[in-house]
Amino acid sequence: MADAETLGASLPQIRTALPGPVASALVDTLARAESPAFTTRRARRAESSGAPQDPIVWAEAVGANVVDADGNVFVDLTGGFGVAGVGHRHPKVVDAVQAQAGRLLHALGDLHPSDVKIRLLERLAAMAPQEDARVILSLSGSDAVTTALKSAAIHTGRPGIVAFDGGYHGLDHGPLAACGYSEGFRAPFAEQLNPHVRFAPYGDASALDALLDDSVGAVIVEAIQGRGGCRVPPDGFLGEVQARARANGSLLIVDEIMTGLYRTGVPFASMHGSAGLDGPPDLICLGKGLGGGLPVSACIGSLSVLEAWGDPGQVAIHTGTFFGHPLGAAAALASLDVLEGEQLGERALAMERRLRTRLGDLPVRGRGLLLGVVPGVPALPLVRRLLERGFLAIPAGMEAEVIQVLPALTIDERLLDAFADALLEELDR
Repeated sequence: MADAETLGASLPQIRTALPGPVASALVDTLARAESPAFTTRRARRAESSGAPQDPIVWAEAVGANVVDADGNVFVDLTGGFGVAGVGHRHPKVVDAVQAQAGRLLHALGDLHPSDVKIRLLERLAAMAPQEDARVILSLSGSDAVTTALKSAAIHTGRPGIVAFDGGYHGLDHGPLAACGYSEGFRAPFAEQLNPHVRFAPYGDASALDALLDDSVGAVIVEAIQGRGGCRVPPDGFLGEVQARARANGSLLIVDEIMTGLYRTGVPFASMHGSAGLDGPPDLICLGKGLGGGLPVSACIGSLSVLEAWGDPGQVAIHTGTFFGHPLGAAAALASLDVLEGEQLGERALAMERRLRTRLGDLPVRGRGLLLGVVPGVPALPLVRRLLERGFLAIPAGMEAEVIQVLPALTIDERLLDAFADALLEELDR
């Protein structure tokens, strides 16, 4: 295994077949214990890609490295699905969690909140683009989207939603209805889902003209589509969507779960340059990198929108036992300190420029360290070959047509260079 002093910025060190003997035994246990759906899915992917899909088993992670149960060291280009914005196990996040665990593990949520939850609410409201912003905390990105959709419904009194093809907002029932990434996700539950959802092509704001009416309370959009293939919309798109939503009396929800918090160089990708909005959206959803590795998310909106919750008969009609959990709140505060204090937004843009240069003419989508490399060959077998070389990556796009690059914003330049070299070598094979 890599030396403890270099782990976090180590080049790959692969010593066994993948998975190795320890991981193989654990995967056998996994197949006997987990839902068969996941085991079957891996088998189907292996059959369709012609490459094995048995997973490695994570045992440790720090910085941009993952160590599996057999001691193999990988460079993590996934950032744990974008969660590790400040890197795995950042010492400031760990210290904050340990300190919090030593004094308070759990409080009474919205009834009698913790002091650390209140500090996080204040911090997020202060950095929000909306004037007089208010925040509702939860655990996952899907939770945050659920909160936003509920807020839009209670504010407008309208059940309808317009979403976009390729959009991915989570798989809880509320967000699932607005999932344009794959109809296959929705089909088994169609009769349980909101029937008042319509889809428009991503990047075509004019398509909303035929979809918006007085039944539509919300339009939900990603500033850049992440799982949908790292697709950046054309200049003016978000502003045109916002204008149409506003004219229709609908709220605009921007899903910044993957794009927010400096991943694309700025706090909120939807507010960036000519591609951004003309003013703050009604609601913003944050998650993933917010907790620095712990589950915490947020829905941020203006007071004029969120005051619609009012006093719903003195009954808490939207809450959760672990929403605003003290450990998650402490981790989030520390993560925000690192993101801002270490200027990781600027670094994300610098790393984007470096990787684009290193990859030469290979097409690259996205911005900052939310990038999709378009290899021109099937991505599933390619990511397996990269895994065997010690680079952990995943495909994205509705046809799995891109290799998603979503590493820690702290990733060492040498590791990105090595990934680019390995990818180009595999493509030359």
